[in-house]
Amino acid sequence: MTETANIVIVGAGQAGLALSHELAAAAVDHTVLERGRVGETWRGRWNSFCLVIPNWTVRLPGYSYGGDPDGFMPRDEIVAHLQGYARSFEAPVREDINVTALEQADSGGFLVRTSSGEIRARQVVLAAGAYQRPHRPAAAAQLPASLHVIDAEQYTQPGALPAGPALVVGSGQTGCQLAEELREAGRETYLACGRAPWAPRRLDGRDIIAWIDETPFMDMTLSDLPSPLARLGANVQASGRGGGHDCHYRTLQTLGVRLLGHLTGIEDGVAYFAPDAAESVAFGDARYADICGLIRKACAARGVKPPEMPPPAPFQADPLDRLKLDRLGAVVFTSGFRPDYGRWVRLPSAFDEMGFPIQRNGSSTVIPGLHFMGVHFQRKRKSATFLGVAEDAAVLAETIASAAR
Repeated sequence: MTETANIVIVGAGQAGLALSHELAAAAVDHTVLERGRVGETWRGRWNSFCLVIPNWTVRLPGYSYGGDPDGFMPRDEIVAHLQGYARSFEAPVREDINVTALEQADSGGFLVRTSSGEIRARQVVLAAGAYQRPHRPAAAAQLPASLHVIDAEQYTQPGALPAGPALVVGSGQTGCQLAEELREAGRETYLACGRAPWAPRRLDGRDIIAWIDETPFMDMTLSDLPSPLARLGANVQASGRGGGHDCHYRTLQTLGVRLLGHLTGIEDGVAYFAPDAAESVAFGDARYADICGLIRKACAARGVKPPEMPPPAPFQADPLDRLKLDRLGAVVFTSGFRPDYGRWVRLPSAFDEMGFPIQRNGSSTVIPGLHFMGVHFQRKRKSATFLGVAEDAAVLAETIASAAR
């Protein structure tokens, strides 16, 4: 039999739960479907995973974090926090229900096909997360089947990888953190670098995110970017592990990680890399300079003294241009994610050529009644983070509630 529902939210992470809270507060009937358990995506992070932004940024509507605000929650604590949040307002979450397809119903509204049957809904919210499909560069397809190759979401700990040197491809937050962990575990580690910003973990004893949050950086919109492609840019290199510390190209090189250029191709058992490691570091330095400029300007506007912002230390690149694959124990791809709505959402006109929703404030401008939460630049740069989810949920809940009335 086919169920009927007023509003269906797909996903019970922070985005789906925040919206559920706001709809419940407005007495709007809805249901939340989750393929696994509450916080399922967080459960899949590697064993030592921690937030990279401080705990004070975890701002779920109607719920506060009671631990150290300047700490960085580890994976299991994040999950427990989300579980507690769901219990706090008795979120109508149905776990272990996988949504296999979404399409428009002939009679209006939507048909949600799930592992437990069909649901007809008047409105649907896709809160399946900002990180959906791991991306690999084209050269990855040339890797031999005999080599152990995984994406970041499959990585758990150094000891779970086969013995031997490790190659990490991708140098955003995840790539840097995994390269650091592998090297600290005694692995010979190579990092194929790309363009990513970096910043010190702290300036004048205060976390860099606190300084950045006082600038317009987190509130930038898609129209503020040089191009739509810029929303795929890496986050600032840093780590929350061990209380938070610097984790970027220079710290990794000092640790003994061998920095390479970006992966260009594979031939006859050899991986080849571009001679652009120094350019990647220079790109990160330029983004650090941009951040420093924003902080200085924000401090001047408030009439306060800016923090000391030391220039980057000298960097000497010594990259290899090739690496024999038979030397490696594993390759770990951490080269970002792409939207994956097209795999199961049968509404192709709702998405742009990159697969991102065509939306305004979380509501589709193409398909009435279709909404999104937790999307990159849904409203602002912070939309896909704990820092921005409450603001976006309040705006979208009002739109949905008005339509429901």
